[in-house]
Amino acid sequence: QVQLVESGGGLVQTGGSLRLSCAASGRTFSSYVMGWFRQAPGKEREFVAAISWIGGITSYSDSVKGRFTISRDNAKNTVYLQMNSLKPEDTAVYYCALKTRIGSMRDGYDYWGQGTQVTVSS
Repeated sequence: QVQLVESGGGLVQTGGSLRLSCAASGRTFSSYVMGWFRQAPGKEREFVAAISWIGGITSYSDSVKGRFTISRDNAKNTVYLQMNSLKPEDTAVYYCALKTRIGSMRDGYDYWGQGTQVTVSS
């Protein structure tokens, strides 16, 4: 099994920044993708960003492109989400996820973290 533990959420004002972290432990894989998703109250969970562990290929949703940056530290088995220019509509629970199967970086994830709350005040 894989354990994913997120941290770094909190309350920030519009225009502020936060950095989320997600540490992975447990079973290891030769190649996988780690991603961030979010779910706002009353809305479905949506894809935010993802990064491949080999090669560092990234993908972003249109709503965060240019404001958020996903990165990884292979030695620490940790993925980060740097969030800048935050808006009230970014308020959500953010989830880290890991997928091992070939396919789109935007879905098909096998393991999920417990989530961390991000609240952006106007």
